[in-house]
Amino acid sequence: MIHESAIKAFQAGLRGQLFQQGDAGYDEARLLYNGMIDKRPLLIARCADVADVIDAVRFGRDNGLLTAVRGGGHNGPGLGSCDGGLVIDLAAMKGVRVDPSQRTVRVGPGCTQGDVDHATHAFGLAVPAGIVASTGVAGLTLGGGHGYLTRKYGLTIDNLLEADVVLADGSLVTASESSHPDLYWALRGGGGNFGIVTSFVFRAHPVDQVYAGPIFWELKDARRIMQWYREFLPGSPRDLGAFVGLKTVPSADPFPKDIQGRKICALISCYSGPVAEGEALMNEVRKELPPAILDWMGVMPFPAMQGLFDPLLPKGMQWYWKGDFVKELPDAAIDVHLKHAAESPSELSLMHLYPIDGAVHEVPPHATAWNRRDATWSMVIAGIDPQPAKAAAVSAWARRYWEAVHPYTLGGAYVNFMMEEGEDRIHATYGENYDRLAAVKRQYDPDNFFRVNQNIRPAA
Repeated sequence: MIHESAIKAFQAGLRGQLFQQGDAGYDEARLLYNGMIDKRPLLIARCADVADVIDAVRFGRDNGLLTAVRGGGHNGPGLGSCDGGLVIDLAAMKGVRVDPSQRTVRVGPGCTQGDVDHATHAFGLAVPAGIVASTGVAGLTLGGGHGYLTRKYGLTIDNLLEADVVLADGSLVTASESSHPDLYWALRGGGGNFGIVTSFVFRAHPVDQVYAGPIFWELKDARRIMQWYREFLPGSPRDLGAFVGLKTVPSADPFPKDIQGRKICALISCYSGPVAEGEALMNEVRKELPPAILDWMGVMPFPAMQGLFDPLLPKGMQWYWKGDFVKELPDAAIDVHLKHAAESPSELSLMHLYPIDGAVHEVPPHATAWNRRDATWSMVIAGIDPQPAKAAAVSAWARRYWEAVHPYTLGGAYVNFMMEEGEDRIHATYGENYDRLAAVKRQYDPDNFFRVNQNIRPAA
């Protein structure tokens, strides 16, 4: 039991806010993106600056508190919170500074992808990241980060130049190629196992207007679309970031009423090179494929594409993620996908195959903690619904689907697409890099203070 005087002293030293159970604002502060997860921490420290983070780490350590770290709060299994412990909440630590001459961007740990896109777009730049603007940059980056720019510019971690990190002993270090290089290596894909990143510096790239958007086909055409996609993608220009999905058209605006509720195969694409080239490429694609039931590709600012689907996925939905890395997509695997996609229990449940080829493959497999540089796709199966009463149904569907298609995958998964699935899955995800990660963990967090995560245990 922590004495009330210790909590008051901790609170008095914070520039940010401290929420306790029973405080006004506590219930709102503890809410997570995934409405399926309900946790009640003892304390939530909403940090205002790095000094607050240092104080919070020391308070959690000195008082033996189970401690979780929350950035953007998108974590699927709710590992940005904990029951009965301390949550170090970084949401208020926003701020994006763009250096257009050096094409670098310094980002605070509370920033979302949308915050970064907004700031960089003013300079005609972008940082490779994900596909949902409300995603927290910190968690996305530490897990690897893939999205529309990945084929051309690599994973988010391939564009991370340095990071300021508060360690488990409360000290602050900068990790880069020349400073704490082992920590820098581990941060690039190893998740939140090694400390709290309070500042990221990224390399940015020229991206402005893009030719982008979704194309939908009826589910009866999905087998042909997926066969075409597996052959087309490897030889397509790297300017094209395109993922294929098995989904349902939501029964909501702005979708045409005559296709709402229909199960579909979707190709969602973003061409980041010259707009005319992207339009010409996709016109050739249209000639090869069956007639679409919806084609909303057009010219738009890159941040508009990044936030295109945010209105469909507000905070508080029921989510259950399952993921795997995929190298090949044989016809037998496609048939499994189609069987289970047809049984989707809700309009928002989905399967996506995100490309991680191109520039990703040019980085050696041991250059960063992310291990599956030989994969072609990162697959996610997500059971999603707004109603808590559907939580069991969407979870069971996602697990059945994943179990059926798992034999056709590489075994491990993108850590940001995993629930709490046990040590074997974490070992499978990091493969040959796991032992080095465990050694870095022993060096920087020997007592496993940062363990509310996809945990890598310190080497013995």
